[in-house]
Amino acid sequence: MEKNIVLLPGDGIGPEIIDAATEVLSVIGTKFGHTFTFDSQAIGGSAIDLYDTPLPDQTVSACKQADAILLGAVGGPKWDNNPSHLRPERGLLGIRKALDLYANLRPVKGFKKLLSASPLKEEVIKGSDLLIVRELTGGLYFGTPSERRDNGNAVVDTLSYSRYEMERIIDKGFQSAQLRSKKLTSVDKANVLESSKLWREIVEEKKATYPDVEVEHLLVDAAAMKLITNPSQFDVIVTENMFGDILSDEASVLTGSLGMLPSASLAENGVGLYEPAHGSAPDIAGLGIANPIATLLSAALMLRYSFSFEEEAALIEEAIEACIDKGYYTADLQVQSGKKINTEEMTEAIIAYIEQK
Repeated sequence: MEKNIVLLPGDGIGPEIIDAATEVLSVIGTKFGHTFTFDSQAIGGSAIDLYDTPLPDQTVSACKQADAILLGAVGGPKWDNNPSHLRPERGLLGIRKALDLYANLRPVKGFKKLLSASPLKEEVIKGSDLLIVRELTGGLYFGTPSERRDNGNAVVDTLSYSRYEMERIIDKGFQSAQLRSKKLTSVDKANVLESSKLWREIVEEKKATYPDVEVEHLLVDAAAMKLITNPSQFDVIVTENMFGDILSDEASVLTGSLGMLPSASLAENGVGLYEPAHGSAPDIAGLGIANPIATLLSAALMLRYSFSFEEEAALIEEAIEACIDKGYYTADLQVQSGKKINTEEMTEAIIAYIEQK
């Protein structure tokens, strides 16, 4: 089967980890009889440098015609002083909006061999396996108007959601819970925010449609605390944009590194954008020591969600876990024992496992 994948390497370590993913995907394609064609496009800071915009029209056009999109990372200090419309992050927000990638799925599962890399006690995080479902195209990040007033001494940011935007992400949360352990935690701030009050009302309405799913409501501050003190209590968390952004990054400590967390952003028509949860890490760009695992896990999510290639996705995940079990780790993982290897060596080890299966 032939699939067209648009690559958005972006900035910092983005090109390095995207190269690792294309190598692994090419091996998967050969092994299972698929043809993956790769079309590289610019986004973020690199696009600003080339085209004076963080999201060129040709990038949007290519993504709209793709079967799936694989993103590296955007941003870096080089563009910190740019005006807001020329910030790399605008490219990421823009492509999410252009493709209506409303649902962000971020699985958080610790590898047994890496539990010691987490700053939390092993007995706290042991058995943690959760999925954060985050609304991605509405809320405070997209509200208008945002402005400065009183000669820059006061600011206004607007949080705006429609019922439709809330309903579709809440449905995605329920549907995701049905595929897992059938427990859904809805996170809001209904004791303060009107948007959260409507959110909670919709969750209560939807319960009747998904009678097999157990539902609980948590205020976002309580959820943040419980993610650290008792993460194994969660199965699926569904929440709005900003809360999801914060909680999913907080959850990275369960795995010991953001370099271990994949992410899928899905549209209603099935197109998905897949990216590691970490940033562009400009301080290590070009050194060849970036952790490619989050990107490879994101590629596995792509195979599963956009292409329905479950066996192929599972083999990538199996290969990664096998390499970790052998004691291989990259510089970002503070483990007690094992063999520290670089980006290329980790990629080669994973490919070697795939080829021998």
